Parts: sequence; structure tokens; C-alpha cells
Amino acid sequence: MGKQKLRAIDLCYAAMFVALTMIGANLTSLVPFLVIGGVPITLQTFFAVLAGVLLGSRLGAISMTVYAFVGLVGAPVFAGFKGGPSIILSPTFGFIVSFILLAFIAGKIVEKSAEKLSVYIGAALIGTIINYLFGTNWMYFAYKFWAAAPDGFTYKMAWAWMLPPLPKDMILSIFAGIMAYRLHKTVKLKKSNTVNQQKSA
Repeated sequence: MGKQKLRAIDLCYAAMFVALTMIGANLTSLVPFLVIGGVPITLQTFFAVLAGVLLGSRLGAISMTVYAFVGLVGAPVFAGFKGGPSIILSPTFGFIVSFILLAFIAGKIVEKSAEKLSVYIGAALIGTIINYLFGTNWMYFAYKFWAAAPDGFTYKMAWAWMLPPLPKDMILSIFAGIMAYRLHKTVKLKKSNTVNQQKSA
């Protein structure tokens, strides 16, 4: 999309992913045991990754920025229907920040080579890795410096908490890459057919 102005359809796509990420954040709200070390197992990462590989770096990052902003001003869009500026002090806030970064980087990777399925899958997996690296390190430093850490908390413990949702997020990332690739191919084919029909008319 480069430096082009956002179109109405772009804003609709961004809004759609804000809504999807909000839904993904709270699918497990009714299942309390899906919270490990204070980290809820959600579908936020899936939709953040999908936003990047499907919408591209610019629009994907914008959609995740809007999602974070909406939550920070008080809308209950984060996991557990939480919202408000106090969430910044939460040990898990780093995962929310990472959505913006991972969507941008995953989108950039796809934009450089959007013809191969392996690129989409690779971009989605890299996005998930960014989410884990950024979020887990943020959580560790939060517990060390301003949040009440559990007894015996260590860096290894922080990563141990992240192991249960890791397989799920990796599998969903692969699925996001495949989905985005097929959607791009479908849209490209439809555009090509439309152009051919116009030429033959």
C-alpha cells in the first residue's frame, strides 16, 4: 500500500480485525482454568498474525494499534474483558504491544514475496515468535520491577508458563499463513477474471 491514503475499505478491514481480536481475547473468559501463570490462553495472537499477513504491514499494524488504543481508553476488549490505562502495569501488557510489532513485520515479509505459501507460513511463524519473545521478556521484567511476582519466580518459570499455549499458537500461525495465502490467491484470480471480462466486453 506504500504511502497511499487509507480507503474506506481499508478502514473497514482494520475495524474488522479490531473486533476479531477482541473476540479472540475473550473466548476463554468462561473457562478459568485456561490461565497459566496469569497468562490467559486466547486467540489474540492468531488474529494479530492474520492481520499482518492478510492486510500487510501498514494496515495490519494500524489495526492492532487501534485495538490497543481502544482498550487503553477503557473499552473491555482485552482478555477477561479488561480495559483502561491501568492495564499498562499488567505483566501481560507486553503481549498486547507485541501485536503491533508482529503484524508490521509479518506484513513486511509477505509484501516482499507474496507469491509463495512458504513465505506466508514463515511470516506467520516469525510473528508468533516475536509475540512470545517480546511478551515473555516484558512479563519477566514486570514481575521483577513493578508487579507482585509469585514465590520463587525466575526467568525459566516465565518461559515455562508459555509452553502450554505454544503448540496451539504455532499451529494457528500455520493456519493463518495458509488462510491468508489462499485469500490473496482468490482475490487475485477474481481481479484477473474481472479485467479479462472487461477487455472482452
